[in-house]
Amino acid sequence: MLESKKIFIVEDHPIVIKGLSQVINKQSDLILSGYATNANDALTKLEELKPDLVTVDILLKDSNGMELIKNMIYRDPNVKILVISMFDEEIYAERVIKAGAKGYIMKQSLTKQLLKAIYTVLSGKIYLSENLSIDLINKKIKGNTNGNDEYSLIQSLSDRELEVFQLIGDGLTTLQIAEKTNLGVKTVETYKNRIKEKLNLENANLLIKKAVEWQLVNKTM
Repeated sequence: MLESKKIFIVEDHPIVIKGLSQVINKQSDLILSGYATNANDALTKLEELKPDLVTVDILLKDSNGMELIKNMIYRDPNVKILVISMFDEEIYAERVIKAGAKGYIMKQSLTKQLLKAIYTVLSGKIYLSENLSIDLINKKIKGNTNGNDEYSLIQSLSDRELEVFQLIGDGLTTLQIAEKTNLGVKTVETYKNRIKEKLNLENANLLIKKAVEWQLVNKTM
């Protein structure tokens, strides 16, 4: 009899943890080895439990999910990571794959795609939705011809710039962003200026407006 594959969950929403746990535990060849609600706990348990696959929400209250992915892979280069997020796959999926994750699934698609995504990643393959896979192939073939549309502009942000943009959209001040990201206030201001330049925004008020709109759209999708 084949040994069940161990799945570990990194998620800070109890309802999502419960839902994922129920799906995983119903499979005879999968077993939930544990879960963590923050990055530090996740890294500690990763070393203790040695799971076959880790599901990670990149929007954790206390940490940058992208950095968590990189730290996990640094500690265990063989770990397979499946990102589960509410954020638009067109913006985030390619980023997490480049960071070392093996798959990306939006929470809105969990019911239909979760098990397929888990088994795909466990098999050593990369999992992306069919629509996104087609979109990425088209971009490779044709190149990006819409460099000035909103998605293209957002995609031009670095991982850290995108994180700062999200935090602005969540209503955090420069000082609060600095404290949350462990960056200096001047460094945060530099990132904000870069974001304004890349998004063609003339002032701080327009930056805040755009960031809030972006967060509202992503969190209600």
